[in-house]
Amino acid sequence: MQVSTAYPTPIKTAAATDQQKNDKNYDTFLKMMTTQIKNQDPLNPMSADQLAVQLATFSGVEQQTKTNDLLAQLLGQNALTGMGQMVGWVGKEARIAAPAYFDGATPVTLSPNPAQAATKAVLVVKDQAGTEVSRTELPLGTADYAWQGRDAQGKALPKGVYNLTLESWQGDKVVDTSTVEHYGRISEIRSTSGGVSALLPGGVEALVADITAIREAAAL
Repeated sequence: MQVSTAYPTPIKTAAATDQQKNDKNYDTFLKMMTTQIKNQDPLNPMSADQLAVQLATFSGVEQQTKTNDLLAQLLGQNALTGMGQMVGWVGKEARIAAPAYFDGATPVTLSPNPAQAATKAVLVVKDQAGTEVSRTELPLGTADYAWQGRDAQGKALPKGVYNLTLESWQGDKVVDTSTVEHYGRISEIRSTSGGVSALLPGGVEALVADITAIREAAAL
């Protein structure tokens, strides 16, 4: 997952880069062929067969350039279509395994999913520097849990993005560690180099493909 606190400018896609390379190769090939014809030996001119092969190659390069241009247009249209289909998600809450933003007061709704064989589940919270700030035992099960944003001493944590992981214990041994899913309100749907993504509170950006649930947002 990608965490961003700013709105980045659109990233140039691989298709666009490939198109520029093909255009350059196309122009280079045309210049080389023209130069070769201009400077051929009048006493030993290029044979018709050689010219036919080069013209065929030239035609192939031209068609490839046009095909790549068309593919780039189709990719752009598909991205816009994907965003258009998800515009209704803006304002709703998405469930996603990603870093969570805590505003300093409002609890964050978590969806823990401990391992089936677990006898204990522990929520581990780390700040963006990777420092562990709290460790809390959660009830076993998959019911939603309201994380209050408290540190190990029970004090409210400052505003910021936090990494939440769930340790599944069996006896005195950790048998699984996973990122905890949480709900965050979607403020924007955008197209990125990796696909269509959703912007969540605190600048957290997650691919739409990784969202596991959508629900109506609670009243502010």
